[in-house]
Amino acid sequence: MSYRRLRAMFVKELHHVTRDARSLALALLTPVMMLLLFGFALSLDVDRIPTLVYDQDQTEASRDLIRQFQGSRFFDIRGFVGNYAAVQGAIDRSRILMAVVIPRDYSQNVGASREAPVQILLDGSDSNTASIALGYAETVVQNYSLELRTDMMNLRGGEHGAPPVDARLRVWYNSSLESKNYVVPGLIAVILMIIASLLTSLTIAREWEMGTMEQLLSTPLRPAEMVLGKMLAYFVVGLTDSTIAVLVGVYVFRVPFRGSVPLLVVSTCVFLFGALFWGIFISAATRTQQKAYQISLLTSFLPAQLLSGFVWSIESMPKAIQVITRAVPARYFVTILKGVFLKGVGLSVLWGELGFLALYAAIVFLLATRKLRQKLA
Repeated sequence: MSYRRLRAMFVKELHHVTRDARSLALALLTPVMMLLLFGFALSLDVDRIPTLVYDQDQTEASRDLIRQFQGSRFFDIRGFVGNYAAVQGAIDRSRILMAVVIPRDYSQNVGASREAPVQILLDGSDSNTASIALGYAETVVQNYSLELRTDMMNLRGGEHGAPPVDARLRVWYNSSLESKNYVVPGLIAVILMIIASLLTSLTIAREWEMGTMEQLLSTPLRPAEMVLGKMLAYFVVGLTDSTIAVLVGVYVFRVPFRGSVPLLVVSTCVFLFGALFWGIFISAATRTQQKAYQISLLTSFLPAQLLSGFVWSIESMPKAIQVITRAVPARYFVTILKGVFLKGVGLSVLWGELGFLALYAAIVFLLATRKLRQKLA
């Protein structure tokens, strides 16, 4: 391998990248636009749940229960209704997600220390959100029920009744339970995978369409030198995108960064190598930019978004899909990013993921070189 030929290929491709100002601006601004769009729009936080109250009891005891919901940040009481038809109409029009129905004999049952049921009606169209809302509602009712039982025991026995179990929860790594702290690091991996593979997937196919590949064939340039030269030019763009994405995540979304900067830089570079080589492999396997773009989008965007675990937990997927995710490089980079950003863990924990990314980059480089050699032969 000749350093002069490699450098010449790198400079040639870098000039091509910088000469097209609109494409370069798009490549640099796309990560910011996607981060801002997804970071602000994609929220897994379930709070301020729009709620209606149907109070059939209309007593001080029922109003006390309603105040428990009003005092919780998870519920937004939108109003009070007097029949089930109003509740159904509001749910059908998607004006509310939940309704609390207090039966007529609620206060009597509470006063007699009997079981006092409360009805919770939920819009199950979004099953995940409905399940979370139901959990919040059950917690409010259970805490209030425990408070009532403790008061009753105090009145009857004159002793302070302590709860049977004192649960003290401590949340590690994301103590505020904000979904942006979970989504943004994973989103960086998805964006880089898409941008890197799309940038390089068109490079060799464009050479064939523009008729400049024949000029390259007349030079002593080797396939490995062509692959590395083209990759390094787009690596500069990808590294710039990575820096912008990390800065936006830390300073705009205030995602905590607790890990090692050198580990983040090394893992990002290794991941970019694999993603860029994959794009070049696709470009070498096809001779049209349209086909290369479509294949690149299909093999980078969908797996990175759906199978990397950046939003949807891999453990909850079917076993067969979990096996497939092991071949998705974005999965391992998402794990590294979350470990570096949120947990502050180092290479002693993340060496397996980093090793897979290095192995993936080496394999794809060999495949791209071999495919390009076949095309040139």
